[in-house]
Amino acid sequence: MTDTASSPIVLVTGARGGIGRALCVQLQAQGWRVAAVGRDAAQLADVPADAHIAADTTTPEGATEALAQCSAQLGAPSHLAHCVGNTLIAPLHRTPATQWREVLRVNLESALATLGAWIESRRAAQAPGAAVLVSSVVAQIGVANHEAIAAAKAGIDGLVRSAAATYAAQGLRINAVAPGMTDTPMTAGLLKLPAMREGAGRQYPLGGVQTAEQVAQVMAWLLSDAASRITGHVLPVDGGFTHVRPLVK
Repeated sequence: MTDTASSPIVLVTGARGGIGRALCVQLQAQGWRVAAVGRDAAQLADVPADAHIAADTTTPEGATEALAQCSAQLGAPSHLAHCVGNTLIAPLHRTPATQWREVLRVNLESALATLGAWIESRRAAQAPGAAVLVSSVVAQIGVANHEAIAAAKAGIDGLVRSAAATYAAQGLRINAVAPGMTDTPMTAGLLKLPAMREGAGRQYPLGGVQTAEQVAQVMAWLLSDAASRITGHVLPVDGGFTHVRPLVK
């Protein structure tokens, strides 16, 4: 761990998930001070981080608490990586309202709450910063049986673009990644058999199923000074799924 005062501080929500954990590992290895956030502190214990914060960032109160705890333990976070989310694969006519409301709550409402709390923190500090959220390829191209999660992630896309426009003059950069199928605990059930994994991988022009580390690398870049001229973008990390039609032989 690093305690260098000049190192940037990043708040990573959903840190016990596949992408969140991979991002914590990468950023800490690069010298960042990392505050890992999750609902259960005990489950965060093995996540590499300089601070472990128990907070439910699907609510405005929980998001504000996460920012407050980070500020108390490490300092106000100049950067945010919001990785909280769930998924649902089901046609809309088989999706009860209780289920699609939960998908919206965990994905879209958490993004609104957490990004809003971080923006307030940056405005109070009168300091710049960068945030990256997690969308999905299903918000950019129609994929059967993904109506609820597509709607939630499309909301994140709109949030990123509008917030980037609102706060650019204050030096805040706000972007998102839109991963395709990624090998994480969330998708383990979909990839548990070799035939299922092979079939999933064939959907992508570059082939195969990507790793959480590959998505985290792009998120780390968007947070870094190397992406200092990038804001308002939702960057697909999908092996070409949304934009490429490979040559059929």
